[in-house]
Amino acid sequence: QVQLVESGGGLVQAGGSLRLSCAASGSIFSLAFIAWYRQAPGTQREWVADITRSGNTNYAGSVEGRFTISRDNAKNTAYLQMNSLKPEDTAVYYCYCRQFGNSYWGQGTQVTVSS
Repeated sequence: QVQLVESGGGLVQAGGSLRLSCAASGSIFSLAFIAWYRQAPGTQREWVADITRSGNTNYAGSVEGRFTISRDNAKNTAYLQMNSLKPEDTAVYYCYCRQFGNSYWGQGTQVTVSS
C-alpha cells in the first residue's frame, strides 16, 4: 500500500512562492509516475504537472514557466515549486502516484494566494 503525504501549503501574497512536498512510503518510488493536481472550490480537480520516472516533465499551460515539478528518488519525495503565485492558483493541491497499474492520492494541502 502506497501512502502519500503532502506538505508545504499555506497562505501567501500574490507574487510569492511556495514549495509543496509529497513524501511517499510503501512504494518503489523511483519507478513511479508522479503528478500534482489541484481543486478549487466548486470546480473539478485539474492536472497541474507531472514527472515520469526518467525525469521528463509536463505542465498545464496555466502554470508553465511559474511552477517546477521535481523528484528526489533517494528521499522518496516529489516537489512542486510554485513561483509568481496568483489568486487563481488558490486550491487544494493533491499529489498523485501511479505505479504498477495502481493509482494513489494524497490527502491534499491547501494553498491560498491573497491579492
